[in-house]
Amino acid sequence: MPDTATIALQLFDSTRQPIGAGFKSLIRIRNGHQNDVLTKNFTGPLPLFEVEFFNNFGDDYTVIASASKHHDAGYHPVKVQPHETRQLDLMLLPKKTKYNFTRAAWTTLKRADPKLIAFIASGAPSEDEARGLYDELLDGDEPKQDTLAAFHNLTTALKQAHLPQGSPFDYFKQLIWEGNAPKRDRFFAYCDQQLVAQVRQARLQGEWEASPAFTHPGATSSFKQKQFGEANLQLSFHENPADLRVIGGVACCKVEADLDYFRDKAAHFLLEVIPNAITGNKTSPKAAYLLRWIAGRHAGVPEFDPPYTLEAVAS
Repeated sequence: MPDTATIALQLFDSTRQPIGAGFKSLIRIRNGHQNDVLTKNFTGPLPLFEVEFFNNFGDDYTVIASASKHHDAGYHPVKVQPHETRQLDLMLLPKKTKYNFTRAAWTTLKRADPKLIAFIASGAPSEDEARGLYDELLDGDEPKQDTLAAFHNLTTALKQAHLPQGSPFDYFKQLIWEGNAPKRDRFFAYCDQQLVAQVRQARLQGEWEASPAFTHPGATSSFKQKQFGEANLQLSFHENPADLRVIGGVACCKVEADLDYFRDKAAHFLLEVIPNAITGNKTSPKAAYLLRWIAGRHAGVPEFDPPYTLEAVAS
């Protein structure tokens, strides 16, 4: 008898909760030889899937989950080992969603994360004016809410990333509202210049990699995490004289933060989510949210939990 391995697949909804008992899904599993080994409909939580172990590239399985009115989600490679259970968590995002920013309301966030509120307020003349700018995004139309979601995606990723000393967010001093206001895929800020040295050191340790700076106008250097297959944090530093400041007695430079969809487009993917269905060929904070959450679950790190969720909109 050939050796076998087990895949434990769990599906989650866009609020980061396990699917309910009545949820109907279609699961497809393909081995590394590109042979389909399972195509089957299920209702509710999924059983364990036993698959063959080949001891070669055939063990790089592809798992795809589909559901009505949802975007397909998948992962590759799901590398299996004989007589072991490989856990895989996938989030299925409804095709029509709306943001739930309950946890991101100013007063709520100020209690839960005062350091983040202080950072948001740092680039405005006063906290009241910063709150006005923030609430304009919170209560705005979908493009403005996209911007707020992207901001929370990024600050959550910044706090969760590791450096030789602390996290990148520890070095962020002042959010830029004027001239380079937050966008739906990035924001600009001033950071302690020590962050540049920390990221360079992390690169020497193999945890970050250099990235082309010319794709970020004005940047003098750019670096990207290597931790995940998708949605890695990217930091681009602007160290020209015009981009330097002294803030609170600390020498600072301008930094641009964004999330890069893929580290290796050939190795990892989420079906349909990235190409056009959500993004329309534009960077989407909803896609970034989904990618980062799945990548984090796959890597076994603390859950990616920005202070918002996505909820289905009834058709």
